[in-house]
Amino acid sequence: MSQQLPHEFKEPVTLAIIGGTGLYKLDSLTPVAQLTISTPWGFPSSPITISRTDDGFPIAFLARHGQHHQYLPSDVPSQANIAALKKLGVKAIVAFSAVGSLQQYIKPRDFVIPNQVIDRTKGIRKSTFFEKGFVAHVGFGEPFDLKLNKLIADSCADVLEGENVKLHSRHTLKDDVTLICMEGPAFSTRAESRLYRSWGGSVINMSCLPESKLAKEAEIAYQMICMSTDYDAWNETEEPVTVETVVGNLKANSANAHRVAVKLIEVLEPKLKSGEIGEDLKHSMKFSVSTADSGKDRVLLEKMHYLFPGYWPLENNSTR
Repeated sequence: MSQQLPHEFKEPVTLAIIGGTGLYKLDSLTPVAQLTISTPWGFPSSPITISRTDDGFPIAFLARHGQHHQYLPSDVPSQANIAALKKLGVKAIVAFSAVGSLQQYIKPRDFVIPNQVIDRTKGIRKSTFFEKGFVAHVGFGEPFDLKLNKLIADSCADVLEGENVKLHSRHTLKDDVTLICMEGPAFSTRAESRLYRSWGGSVINMSCLPESKLAKEAEIAYQMICMSTDYDAWNETEEPVTVETVVGNLKANSANAHRVAVKLIEVLEPKLKSGEIGEDLKHSMKFSVSTADSGKDRVLLEKMHYLFPGYWPLENNSTR
C-alpha cells in the first residue's frame, strides 16, 4: 500500500508524531502520502507518512528506529529527522518512547510525561545543528514544551485502558518527573540504576537526546510520552530486564499509545490552528548566534537556511 501513496505533499504539516520501539505506524489514521526527504544532514530514519483526520488535518509520522527497527539508539539520524519535519512546517512534535521505571509506583505499562531530563549519553551523538564557524546556543532549562506537557496530562489520563494503568506527570506527582537518557544499547548496571534513583530519576530511556535538543534548536514544541515496559535493574525483586519482557509490555502498551495519539490529535488540532501551541519558540534562534558575520562559514550558513530561511543573509559572510 505504501508504494501506491503519492510521494509529494504540498500543504504545511504542523503536527508530527515520532514513534519509538513498538510504535511504527498509526493504524487509526489513513495515510495519504509517503515522503522520502533529503536534508543537508542526510535522510531521516524512515519515510515520513502523512495522514489526514476526518476533517482533513494532516499529521506526519516518523519511525525513530526505522520501519524495521534497524537503527541503534546511538545511530538514529536525529538531525535529519528533525530537519525533515521542520521543512514540512511542523510546529509541534509528540514523541513516544519505551522506558524503564526507576520508581516502584511507576509500574510496567504505565505512561509517564516527563518535564526534565538528565543527559547520560556519551557525546557520540550529533546533538546540535551548529558547528565550528557558526556558533549558537539554545536555552534548555525546560527541555519539553510546558503547554504540551500540561495538555497531555490533562487530556489523556482517562483514555488509558488496563488494570490500574496510570499516567504520571508533574501534575499528578506534584514534583519534577525526570527522564534519564543513557547511551545504550546495553541496559544499566544495578549500581547505575541505583545512582539514577538517588538523583530523583523517574524513568530511563535511550532516545530523548539529542532529539529534544534538536527540536528546541529548530523552534519546534516537543514533548515525549514514555511507556513503561519494566523496572530497571535497581529492583532486585524483579527478574532481570530482557528484550522479551520489554517487547511483551510494548505490545500491551501499543493499544494505549494509539488511544493517546488519537486523543492528542483531537485536542491539538484547534490549538495548532489558533497558534496557542507551537508558536512560543518562533524566532528564538534568530538572535542566538554568537559568531560575527565575518567569521561565519558560508557552507554552514547555507545549511542553516534549510531550517531558517531568511534568518541570516548570505551576503558579506566568510568564504569557505
